[in-house]
Amino acid sequence: MAVSANRLELLQIADAVARDKSIDRSIVLASMEDAMQKAARSRYGQETEVRAEINPRTGEVRYSRLMLVVDQVESEATQISLADARKRNPAAEVGDWIAEPLPPIDFGRIAAQSAKQVIVQKVREAERDRQYEEYKDRIGEIINGQVKRVEYGNVIVDLGRAEAIIRRDEMIPRELFRPGDRVRAYVYDVRREQRGPQIFLSRTHPQFMAKLFQQEVPEIYDGVIEVKSVARDPGSRAKIAVTSRDSSIDPVGACVGMRGSRVQAVVNELQGEKIDIIPWSVDAATFIVNALQPAEVVKVVLDEDSSRIEVVVPDDQLSLAIGRRGQNVRLASQLTGWDIDILTEAEESERRQKEFVERTQTFMHALDVDEVVGQLLASEGFRSVEELAYVEPSEVAAIEGFDADTAEEIQNRARDYLARIEAEQDERRKELGVADELREIEGVTTAMMVKLGENEVKTIEDLAGCATDDLVGWTEKTNGETVRTPGFLEGLDVARDEAEAIVMRARVKMGWVDEADLVAHTEDETGEDEAGDAEEGGEAA
Repeated sequence: MAVSANRLELLQIADAVARDKSIDRSIVLASMEDAMQKAARSRYGQETEVRAEINPRTGEVRYSRLMLVVDQVESEATQISLADARKRNPAAEVGDWIAEPLPPIDFGRIAAQSAKQVIVQKVREAERDRQYEEYKDRIGEIINGQVKRVEYGNVIVDLGRAEAIIRRDEMIPRELFRPGDRVRAYVYDVRREQRGPQIFLSRTHPQFMAKLFQQEVPEIYDGVIEVKSVARDPGSRAKIAVTSRDSSIDPVGACVGMRGSRVQAVVNELQGEKIDIIPWSVDAATFIVNALQPAEVVKVVLDEDSSRIEVVVPDDQLSLAIGRRGQNVRLASQLTGWDIDILTEAEESERRQKEFVERTQTFMHALDVDEVVGQLLASEGFRSVEELAYVEPSEVAAIEGFDADTAEEIQNRARDYLARIEAEQDERRKELGVADELREIEGVTTAMMVKLGENEVKTIEDLAGCATDDLVGWTEKTNGETVRTPGFLEGLDVARDEAEAIVMRARVKMGWVDEADLVAHTEDETGEDEAGDAEEGGEAA
């Protein structure tokens, strides 16, 4: 059968659009069918169900009217009776569709314009879907493009098959791009929006530097060396922590390269950003000491509950450890995930002296002893009256100048003091209306009951309804600063796992959870801890 020129032209147009927009040919033909159906309805009536079909081999267009088979016809334009349907198709049943051929249509100017709009819209939607599907899986990659234009400081990048944007705050400071410049950037987000897929690029993202090292260092690409974390002050300075899975390969040396060639390639791409390459360590203290390079560290004190660490440096190293405008310690904090407090040796000595004086005063007041005895107890490492009251008598008697009788007298005074405090707290607990039943929860002390009562937690049900954060508080980063929100039990030195266990026991007491759930919860936590220890041990090995 001969194919007419207009049919061939129809297929050629479909092929050309498909190639130009990089979309499937069948999508273009489907959009043409939709456009023809819309134009046909304008001729036969909007209520008519018209179907247009384009033969993908010949380009022949066939029109048909679809009619629903019903028992009783209510609309002759869209429905047909079962009896009439069976005249055309003896197998027809109620609910089937009958296709009735329609003659070819000569489109008028308005119908053709309307059809064109439909085709353009459908093709544009298909193109947007193709772009989104192509780039949504490329988040986390470095991509190359050409600057198309600059709008209000934002750079529009032509990727060849799509456009992307580098917002002004995602560009390295003092970096300028002009139309036609080549640019490399990190794809950090792809969103499907009303105006089409939006591809967001960044040159300040920490992972941009990590990916650049992956391109320059074959050992990172092969997985022999792993980038553990990255912290950047874009355009100024950065720190990157690396570790090697092969003990024979130095991760820092591999990243630096021969005469610094590898790290220099990254520095050049980042407009001269200075990069400190830090050896990662499974031991948090060692890692933090490394992260604070080039400053020397004398001592570190970790507080794992609040993820804070105190670092003591020599007096002449303080400015180096902090860095210009706090840059060095800020980057080290971002790199390690710990909040770092830096003290000089003089400041730490002053603080230790202050704590010594406070402990001495506490012992003098609680035990009714003179300053010399208080200083002796404080210098022996006793930090509280509770610790002194319940330690082995031999430890107290071993203090120089003490004997067994003196030790017994001091411990008796300590226990008497604690009993008085306990009685005062119990009286305060009653004033607050805290129920006696709270004592039934293992781990709850009178001091805790007073604190809970002051925060309107007065029954087991109230305690069961608390979250762990309510009891011990929490920390969160706001505008780059860590803000601590105190909990109900602030000041009582209650660990998070202890607080969580107390809440769970209260819920078991209320019948909200089963005892078996509590046991399973405890076992899960123990298993996670053991797995974490094993994993750390494996990495260390």
